[in-house]
Order: sequence, then structure tokens, then C-alpha cells
Amino acid sequence: MERRIGILGGTFDPPHEGHLMAARESAAALALERVLFVPAGEPWQKGRYSSPEDRFMMTVLATSDDPVMAVSRIELDRPGPTYTVDTLEQLRAFYGRTTAFFFILGADAALNLGSWVGLELLAELTDVIAVLRPGSDLGLLEPGEGWPEVHVLKVDGIEVSSTAIRDCIRAGEGPGPLVPSRVAEYIEARGLFLEVARP
Repeated sequence: MERRIGILGGTFDPPHEGHLMAARESAAALALERVLFVPAGEPWQKGRYSSPEDRFMMTVLATSDDPVMAVSRIELDRPGPTYTVDTLEQLRAFYGRTTAFFFILGADAALNLGSWVGLELLAELTDVIAVLRPGSDLGLLEPGEGWPEVHVLKVDGIEVSSTAIRDCIRAGEGPGPLVPSRVAEYIEARGLFLEVARP
């Protein structure tokens, strides 16, 4: 029997309710038995970010109450820049060919899929779930030849970003209900996101 596993990659700096909602909605819509959160080790498209261990711990805390969700260190423990295709090849080797993967990403990331390293291999490894939130648009998405199958999933809910949360914390407002309470407590205890300016 084929297993169906969702993969939600990201910097998770910090993980927030939007990430959790995307995971839950994807699991329900595509009958996924598990959604694996994969914090990026060295995100090649990002600038500065919190330490790998802080991002890992925040993600563990954010997902710990939902049995469908789990966290993998696969990218954190692999040296060098983080490329999704490498992660999927490792997961395929671990889970075997009886597992179907569904890579979950937001509409903005889906529109940039054509720039991803190893795109030509992704179709052999995974389908893609493009999460469409209110105000986002996939009208310009034109999957090319050899792209993975793209499932568009409309999700109603809060509009939130990690950047906005970091800005709120730096402004002294705190993250409020945008992150799970355990994550908010960890951020405060570690004094995260208080630095000035962040690319």
C-alpha cells in the first residue's frame, strides 16, 4: 500500500500558524498520513537567519501537539547550501518507492519554481501542493515541460509571514497569536529577533 507524505520545507524563522494551517489543510485534502517539516540548513535564496538549532527547536515546539506532523533534521545535518532536490532524493532513498511525496509550498514560491536547482528531477520525486491563500494569485503560473504535477489548494485563514512576526518582535509588540504559545515562550527566553535590520 502506497504511503502519502507531505513535505513542508522552509526557514521557519519562526514557524507560525500559517505553516501549521497549510500542513493541516494539505493533509486533509490530499489524504496525507504525515506532514514532515524540514527546516532549511543553509537556505540558498535567503540572507541572514537564526541558528539552525533555534529554528529546529521552534519547529519542534510548533508541531508537537499534532500527531500528523513531524520534524526532520535532514537538511540541518547536511553541510552546504540547501536544495530541495537533494532532500527529496535522500527521503526517497529512506522511504523507498512505495511512498508518494507531496511538496507543500506557498503561491509565491510556486511561481518561482522554474528557478529551482534540479527542477528537471523533481517530477520523478514529488508532486507539488501550491497553497493559495486569500490575496495570492497563481495566474502567472505556467508549468513547463517536465515540471512536477501541481495541486492548487485554496486555504482560508490568517495572512501571516515570518518577516512580519520578526518586525513585530523588534518593535516590542511580541508575536501575539501568530505563533503557538510554546514558540512565543522560546523566542522570548532566547531573545530572538531583537537585532536591528535583517535583509
